[in-house]
Amino acid sequence: MANTAPLTRWSSTGNGAARIYLIGWGTVETERVATFEYQNAEDIRRVLQRHGAKYLFFGKSGAILLGYSDTTQDVDLFVAKDPENCSKLVPALLELDFPLTEQQQQEIRRGKDFIQLRNGPFDLDLIFAPDGIERFEDAWERHVDRDGFPVASIDDIIQSKQAANRQRDKESLPRLLRFREWLKSEGKR
Repeated sequence: MANTAPLTRWSSTGNGAARIYLIGWGTVETERVATFEYQNAEDIRRVLQRHGAKYLFFGKSGAILLGYSDTTQDVDLFVAKDPENCSKLVPALLELDFPLTEQQQQEIRRGKDFIQLRNGPFDLDLIFAPDGIERFEDAWERHVDRDGFPVASIDDIIQSKQAANRQRDKESLPRLLRFREWLKSEGKR
């Protein structure tokens, strides 16, 4: 992705460089940096609702929708694994401009436990069997509707991160636990 940026000569640049590349505006190549944005959640909600897919925002993106102050690189969706629901996901994801390969479409239709999509308009993890959560139906019973977004409960998000036992989850757990306490104190659980 090309962005424009003002170019200024560094103090360590010799005079000869100034004559070759004058101070002014130039084009800078930048890599796409994946970040979860509110617009991503709105797009998912709109399209998956139209297709009738059953899902929950999960992981850190779910916590952010609950009010957690942090960033994440992707959107995590806990998706109901039944065949009817899985078949609704493929056309919804295609509508969201995810260029799914035939293999990815098959994995989604069969509800593969974990699928990472990194080639679409944003990074997306489809989670059909999250660590620490036995059944989607149970998580659905505990979920929170936050501004029209179906979000897994903070207890389920924390439980899954504890069960996954990954280093990055261990690092974020103390803050998530404090956030859960804040939610309780505010009556927003």
